[in-house]
Amino acid sequence: MTRFLANIWDFICTHPVRFMIRVLFFTSVLFFIFGDFGLVTRIVMEVENRSLEHRQAAEQKKIVALRNTIRNAYLPDSVERVARERYNFRRKGESVFMIREQ
Repeated sequence: MTRFLANIWDFICTHPVRFMIRVLFFTSVLFFIFGDFGLVTRIVMEVENRSLEHRQAAEQKKIVALRNTIRNAYLPDSVERVARERYNFRRKGESVFMIREQ
């Protein structure tokens, strides 16, 4: 181990410019990969962006469905259907059978 360190120290002493260039290069590569605007951060942000786009598309579909429901809410057939489903109303002469899941 000491021989390895001695070789590194000899290289630094004999070629200081090369050593500084290599240190600067590796530092810039590490910054490019792990920095605030680095590659890792960019990938994480891209994954989050795609997730949010999918979520937004799903919410847009819900909005369209709810708008259609609101638009049809005042039709007599819709009012009757809601009254039958939610409040167990019935027409004259009909029997209501309630099936409950257990």
